[in-house]
Amino acid sequence: MKTITTIVTGLLVVMAVQGQTLDSYIQEAESRNPEVQAFELRYNISKEKVDEADAFPKTEVSAGVFVSEPETRTGAQKARFSVKQMLPWFGTITLRENYASSLAEVDYLDIVITKRKLRLSVSQSYYELYAIKEKQVVLGENIQLLKTYEKLALTSVEVGGASAVDVLRLQIRQNELKEAKLVLEQEYRAVQTQFNNFLNRNENTAIAVVDALSVEEPIEIQQLQLELHPELEKYDRLYESVAHSEVLNQKEANPNLGFGLDYIPVAKRPGVDFSDNGKDILMPMVSLSIPIFNNNYKSRTVQNELQQEEIYAQKANRRNLLETILSDALTKKEASYIKYNTQLRNLEQAKDAEEILIKNYETGTIDFNDVLDIQELQLRFQVNLVEAVKNYYVQTAIINYLTNQ
Repeated sequence: MKTITTIVTGLLVVMAVQGQTLDSYIQEAESRNPEVQAFELRYNISKEKVDEADAFPKTEVSAGVFVSEPETRTGAQKARFSVKQMLPWFGTITLRENYASSLAEVDYLDIVITKRKLRLSVSQSYYELYAIKEKQVVLGENIQLLKTYEKLALTSVEVGGASAVDVLRLQIRQNELKEAKLVLEQEYRAVQTQFNNFLNRNENTAIAVVDALSVEEPIEIQQLQLELHPELEKYDRLYESVAHSEVLNQKEANPNLGFGLDYIPVAKRPGVDFSDNGKDILMPMVSLSIPIFNNNYKSRTVQNELQQEEIYAQKANRRNLLETILSDALTKKEASYIKYNTQLRNLEQAKDAEEILIKNYETGTIDFNDVLDIQELQLRFQVNLVEAVKNYYVQTAIINYLTNQ
């Protein structure tokens, strides 16, 4: 019973792996990746700062006892109790909330950018796994092909049509391909670990990779779509946050109002009888905090202007860089498409040459040096074909990152 349960569980795991697609892997990465979670927490902190911005200054409460009690007409003053509350100028709190909200928008865009970069990284690793797997298949097919040639060579040796050296060369070539296949297995494990780390899961978790990818002629993309990229939009939000900061700075340069209340208990004068004898003192107060020395506000204005110029320059530089990356990706994608078609034609011609060699074997005139040359050509064309497909999709992922296609 336990064995049956284990088998069923294993089958379910295999089915779950096979059922996953690149899109599902990306969604899993976005929900589990620690870097994304860290930026989401930062955004939540920023939203809390919006609520923090509407707070008033601390209420001041003080108390004091007269060591030497001053005598007044109504009696001796015993102590003083005060409470005072300063209030920012009208509209300042609203401006603080606007400034905090603008900073929160910047943090939100960090989440969007991080998810985009994660999507790109997951896609690139996925296509790398696909290429490694396909190369392993190609190497396996070529090893089997060389074994077939080895049998032909052994038969030719028996009839004097080939030498033992030809057999040894074919065996050596098989050993080289087996070595290359083992190296690819190690590369696959390294990329698999990287891929699983993006998804924040066990590094040995199996990954379902598609069996084949189709290549189509690239579609022309307008580079103007870069203006909607969140990396550039982030600079716009930063620029706006500095503008909110300057409006707040101008508002904070206004006076602050203060309201307070003083209470002074008064002792009765002995031997005197009048209506206000021992009457406590209650004194409401209004205060005004005036920024006479306001160089700090003027300095902040200059700093904000310079910061906006810096942000504008950074955005222009980043746009140029993204345009360069997009142009390069479009060019490489087109080149991959051309290389893909070229390798297909080369493979067809190499197979034609292989058929000619096989027909020559039937007449007893086969040259195993030519056999090895054709096999090496076929292998190179097949590997180049896999690389062309991988590069085509890697460049597509980069273009999607830049244009959100």
